[in-house]
Amino acid sequence: MINNSNENALMDDANSPELNQKLMGYISQDFIKVADQLKEASYQIRKRGFSEYPIFVVTNNELQLGAMLIDSQELANNYSYRATYMQEFVDRKLIGEESVLMFTENYKNADEFCCLFALIGDFSGFVFVPYPED
Repeated sequence: MINNSNENALMDDANSPELNQKLMGYISQDFIKVADQLKEASYQIRKRGFSEYPIFVVTNNELQLGAMLIDSQELANNYSYRATYMQEFVDRKLIGEESVLMFTENYKNADEFCCLFALIGDFSGFVFVPYPED
């Protein structure tokens, strides 16, 4: 995880080396169950002009960030998924103003990758997971 001069800024350059393989396996297994819904939500967020940078918060904790999209166990999934976008992270100072450019440069193609902000156990960070091919 990269912390800029703003100590509240959370920024990660793609998939963090701190993300262990076991946790990535749990996220991937869960993601496959909700990928179609997240891909459609990403498309709608961009199409309706809310943001070019949708973010989906994946967590097993209660959290007031974004809007609930898929609750845990709704689709036989283990985690909850909340829909938001970059500006909310900036407004809440989770991404510092000085980190916006770095975030947009590292953001992957939203048609091909899902930007997840994982808050699971002790890990918190951005993870880009490719959508399954049709």
